[in-house]
Amino acid sequence: MHTHILITGASRGIGAAVATALTADTIKMVALSSADGDLANPATPERLWQTSLDRLDGRVDVLVNNAGVFEANPLDNADADWLANWNRTLQINLTASADLCRRAVLHWQARQAAGRIVNIASRAAHRGDSPAHWHYAASKAGMVAMTKTIARGYAKDGILAFAICPGFTMTGMADEYLASRGGDTLLADIPLGRVAMPGEVAEMARWCALDAPASMTGAVLDVNGASYVR
Repeated sequence: MHTHILITGASRGIGAAVATALTADTIKMVALSSADGDLANPATPERLWQTSLDRLDGRVDVLVNNAGVFEANPLDNADADWLANWNRTLQINLTASADLCRRAVLHWQARQAAGRIVNIASRAAHRGDSPAHWHYAASKAGMVAMTKTIARGYAKDGILAFAICPGFTMTGMADEYLASRGGDTLLADIPLGRVAMPGEVAEMARWCALDAPASMTGAVLDVNGASYVR
């Protein structure tokens, strides 16, 4: 039986690598990028969910929330701009993911079926981020807390939830950040001596989506080259 998987943010970087890692004859997948619907629009998650159900014969087995933005929001921005930037990041990174998680849980409950959620969070959820990225760190910390809450609330129904927290990963967002902040300085903070590759994060997501034991539900997995250990 095919495993039906919905992935958001699959146009590049980690999301594209996750889609590749999950590609197999036994898997039927809808890989959706944020370009398929602006996740800053609160109405988009419902539309993406319905579109995915249509493409997947009415059944989703695994949800991978990967779509996200990493946009600077300087503290001295004008009040209205700072608040708008905060709300945009929280909407895309957290609220849209929460909306999809909710729809997935309700879907599995209605079908009396098991399901898995894999949320791609960030090292920033634990150690914070730069002064221009309060909103990013807050959104990813919220994602981790949401994942744990889902795991605790629905494990008895066979609904499992995992979070993955990458540090710097060689994606478009990381490239821009490394260039703006001085790559050598940032790499010096990573004992491994390099940033993670998208394929490394993708393999963890693939394992959580398909193979991780049920007793692992609620786990938050780090992939940051030992730049932050806890």
